[in-house]
Amino acid sequence: MTPARKHTEVAVGILLRGDGAMLLSTRPPGKAYAGYWEFPGGKIESGENVEQALRRELIEELGVTIGAVQAWKVTEYDYPHALVRLHWCKVQAWEGDFEMREGQQMAWQQFPLDVRPVLPGAYEVLRWLAEERGQVFDPETLSD
Repeated sequence: MTPARKHTEVAVGILLRGDGAMLLSTRPPGKAYAGYWEFPGGKIESGENVEQALRRELIEELGVTIGAVQAWKVTEYDYPHALVRLHWCKVQAWEGDFEMREGQQMAWQQFPLDVRPVLPGAYEVLRWLAEERGQVFDPETLSD
């Protein structure tokens, strides 16, 4: 019998501007799914809670300090390289200038999204965000 895979716990930030645009960034070179678009965030380290991990990751990746964090949803996605549990948080305030500190790109997006491909683990959350706005999200338009 194969042992169950252990979850990698990940804090994810849905940064929302006043006009409703969402910040997406690409996965950095050298990581699994490099070049795919995703919401920023990263692994929760030992001793951290979701908010602490998200704050640390967004400083490390984007150079911004976030304001209030609204825990929103938790999803799971089974990638070939990792089984992840994603802790999605909405963030509407931050300080600092965005710096792509890991060689990634960033884009503010509305629906329908202009960037492709999007990391499959984000599809369910994108669908929920679209529904909140009375819109439809079609993941078929986001593959390679």
